[in-house]
Amino acid sequence: MKEKGSNDLKEFVKKPKTIVAFVIIALLLIIFFQNTQVVTFRIFFWKISMSQIILIPLTMIIGLVLGYVIAKATGNRHQGRMLD
Repeated sequence: MKEKGSNDLKEFVKKPKTIVAFVIIALLLIIFFQNTQVVTFRIFFWKISMSQIILIPLTMIIGLVLGYVIAKATGNRHQGRMLD
């Protein structure tokens, strides 16, 4: 008798979106861990020194948040429209 949970997991992993997501996550982790040197980030009069492994995800998160805020502020005019 087969367990239902293990069958569901196999089906989940076979989906193309799941495979693409795993590949992207693996590539991002490789990029993060190869960039561990300390860099100096200058903003106007301030100098901030931090590891690139912190700076790269931080800038990605800031970009995602800004994109989300801008999309919400503009009213999502394209929501619900289907292209023919």
